[in-house]
Amino acid sequence: MITKTDTDSSTSPSSRFSQTGAGWQCQQVGTYRELLPHGDRPFSWINPLPLWRSRNDLLARWFGDPINDLRRAWIARQLAAGISPEFTIREYAGREAVSFAVLGDTGEGDGSQYALIPGLERVGYDADFLVICSDIIYPAGGIGDYKNKFYRPYRHYPRPIYALPGNHDWYDDLTGFMVHFCGSPINERPTVAGPGPRWKRALRRLLWRRAPKGDAAEVAQMRQMRSQPEQQVTQPGPYFAIEAGPVVLVCIDTGITAGLDRDQGAWLRRVSADSPKPKILLTGRPLVADGQLHPGSIEDAYDTVDDIVRAPEHNYIAAIGGDIHNYQRYPVTVDGDRTNQYVVSGGGGAL
Repeated sequence: MITKTDTDSSTSPSSRFSQTGAGWQCQQVGTYRELLPHGDRPFSWINPLPLWRSRNDLLARWFGDPINDLRRAWIARQLAAGISPEFTIREYAGREAVSFAVLGDTGEGDGSQYALIPGLERVGYDADFLVICSDIIYPAGGIGDYKNKFYRPYRHYPRPIYALPGNHDWYDDLTGFMVHFCGSPINERPTVAGPGPRWKRALRRLLWRRAPKGDAAEVAQMRQMRSQPEQQVTQPGPYFAIEAGPVVLVCIDTGITAGLDRDQGAWLRRVSADSPKPKILLTGRPLVADGQLHPGSIEDAYDTVDDIVRAPEHNYIAAIGGDIHNYQRYPVTVDGDRTNQYVVSGGGGAL
């Protein structure tokens, strides 16, 4: 519970001025503890098991990153299932105003995630939809992990929830994400050889973490937690756009190593140029964080994600990314007379 301080008697205290303002000196424990599925057992990266389950991050960097090929295979399956190649959600297109909430890096499944639920109930439940921006599941994806890290904490959220994957969601080859958000069949994932010489492919295949198998009855039980018609949505893929009334939300998938495959890059250029409306980029990796520019590579391309965002003809006004577990905002002047807001929104529940 945050109380007023002597620094400002008229407004709530700011985390810029005191530990109290940041919530570290609360006199009363919040009601979120009543929501925890297993008591207040904190998630810890000191435990070697989460590190081992996350090993695909290092393997992709050491022996070649197969994510571009895997993403293309997932997209091919979506297209074969009849999904439009525009990957655009138009349910909100005709509205004069649309409100939405953005949470980044949510899925530890402990008190750090559930502590945000009462606040979300107070200020975010009247939004038209919610977008989870990166790392829905820690430490490493998995179909079964969605029970306590997605469905249970957001079971009372009354509107649709969309999501874009972070690096941790790719540590099971995106299997859990594709089942729960994109309607893919359970236990049917593509396999690819991936890049690199034969010896690297062999080592990567030997050490790579395989996706845990899902149980259809367990998935059905999870979905019952968010079974109301107004909560239902199936998004077209791990990258997509939302026509949100007067703006367009462009959501990209940056995989494990923060890059886009060539097909997603072509889609990003196309969707950025298709509409004159102002646009907001949502990404698993922020383009600016800790005062440094991370422009975002595109496979086999001369340009970057940031080049596309800064192009005046595309009319982007902001780029919001997760991954860094805090909030940051950088107003950046582009082309001399425009200001783009570069935001880090990674304080959604992960410490």
